[in-house]
Amino acid sequence: MPSEQIPRRPDVTGLELVGGVEKRTLVLAEPDPGWPSAYAEHERRIRAALGPAAVRVEHIGSTSVPGLAAKPIIDVLVTVADITAEEDHLDPLLAAGYVLRVREPGHRMVRTPERDVHVHVLQAGDPAADDYLLLRDHLRATPTDRALYERTKRDLLTRDWADMNAYAEAKTDVITELKERARRSGT
Repeated sequence: MPSEQIPRRPDVTGLELVGGVEKRTLVLAEPDPGWPSAYAEHERRIRAALGPAAVRVEHIGSTSVPGLAAKPIIDVLVTVADITAEEDHLDPLLAAGYVLRVREPGHRMVRTPERDVHVHVLQAGDPAADDYLLLRDHLRATPTDRALYERTKRDLLTRDWADMNAYAEAKTDVITELKERARRSGT
């Protein structure tokens, strides 16, 4: 689909939200011991599709934090040498059955047709990749902040959201606070 036909969110410069805004029911699931194995299955699938183009593949997001309630969506971080060389990473992921959802400067996101796995592709060295890992590792190591994050998510889910992206954006302040704590504490 030519980019001029892809709906754009006016508040984010350069963001292509393929398929437009989606209204979805958002729920938090209790921690599921099956999440790590679901991630491992997709890690194998991604590595098989990308080969050496996958510089790094990591389980991120709330499902990667033991003991944390989460939307039942596995988030995967993939870093690649050149985010603009889509023939090296995007085309193989689409051929492996993932579907393009987000294309924006420095970031691509594909997901399963079932919408239960989101694969975030960033360029190696992008500070955003480090931030995903910083937050994950801090939440794994800090029960009080893990509880704060879960309370925040539960509170936000009591509201009505136009789409999942609006809900995610509403968590920005607490995520920023948690990353700052992680930087100060060295976790």
